[in-house]
Amino acid sequence: MAKTQLNVRVDEGTARAARERALARGMSVNRYIEELVRQDTGEVGHTFVDAASDFMKQYESVFAEEFGADREGAREGTRQGSREGRR
Repeated sequence: MAKTQLNVRVDEGTARAARERALARGMSVNRYIEELVRQDTGEVGHTFVDAASDFMKQYESVFAEEFGADREGAREGTRQGSREGRR
């Protein structure tokens, strides 16, 4: 991915906090700021959801075979029987 330089003016306290937090995490200030922006825009969450969606599409037939509607009733009956036995 191509990088673009971004110059930002912040007060000294903010700059100091950014340096300290980045150092504590073992990363550069640039990387720290980049991760903050990604978290703020929800990119990480969207990436996870997209990957999970792709996974489910890829293995949809396997899940349908294992957990399909025809087996759902049988499992549901088993669960209810187990619950009733505990009451």
